[in-house]
Amino acid sequence: MAMGNFLKNRFILILIILAAILFISSIGSCISANRLKASRDKEMFTRMDLEEKMTKALRDKAAMETKLNDVTKDLETEKALSQELKKELIQERLVTQSLKEELYKVTGNKETPEDKSIKGKKQ
Repeated sequence: MAMGNFLKNRFILILIILAAILFISSIGSCISANRLKASRDKEMFTRMDLEEKMTKALRDKAAMETKLNDVTKDLETEKALSQELKKELIQERLVTQSLKEELYKVTGNKETPEDKSIKGKKQ
């Protein structure tokens, strides 16, 4: 019976060792799963954060494009106005020049102011 008791004790010892190994393995597996879950949660948070930033950037881009279009339209309007003002200024200069020439003809001067300024510079 001592032999049977020895085998029984040995069998129990082997089962205890196997149970301990399986328990340690189970704990290791749980720790590993917890790390993977934490890593996955962190990745999900990062993705969601990046997606929010991208959405905000797209909204900002659309707003900037709208502002750019508005500024471009304003610039084109100002450019057209500037061209119109240049044309009017040229017409005013021509009218002024014509009036100066008329004035000198009426007063009897034979030299135009431009001729006098050229002679004055030469002397």
